[in-house]
Amino acid sequence: MINFIWAGLLIIGFVVGAATGNLEAVTNAAIDNAKTGVDLALGLIGIMTLWLGLMKIAEDSGLVEKLAKLLRPLMIRLFPDVPAEHPAMGAMIMNIAANMLGLGNAATPLGLKAMQELQKLSDDKETATDAMVTFLAINTSSVTLVPASTIAILAAAGATNPTEIIGPTLVATTVSTVVAIIAARLFQKLPKYQMKKANN
Repeated sequence: MINFIWAGLLIIGFVVGAATGNLEAVTNAAIDNAKTGVDLALGLIGIMTLWLGLMKIAEDSGLVEKLAKLLRPLMIRLFPDVPAEHPAMGAMIMNIAANMLGLGNAATPLGLKAMQELQKLSDDKETATDAMVTFLAINTSSVTLVPASTIAILAAAGATNPTEIIGPTLVATTVSTVVAIIAARLFQKLPKYQMKKANN
């Protein structure tokens, strides 16, 4: 679908350029922006290597595990239906801790593992439980403490202080996560979304 959207935008751009007599400007803009894209991508290599290296050190040094311990009391309250010592709880905690540190590659398999373990707690394998929905909502809200990718892009684009994004990111991720949790809780109370409870 996204391919059709991009193709449509390109076609519209060329049609409008031809109709207004600015086809040469459209062509030049396309070439210039293609060069900018290559320069930006090459500039990201070194910066992303640095950030990913730092995050890997944080992971190997046990920082993720320490953050997970801090999250455990909150997670137990957020997911009362999941036993505290169940593998699903451990996988969810590690997933969110990894996401908070910008370790997306480490977080993804942990998130999949968490969903598999949560499904084992459900009698109805075809319906998402409240815990699964809440966990997905939290992941979708993009809990982030260190926006490494964004910092790298800003630095590659020539920003004078790319780390300034950390403050707004903390505000945005806090608001989005709180809204996601509230929305999940509110929808869980609606009769339409209580199929799981009705089947028990």
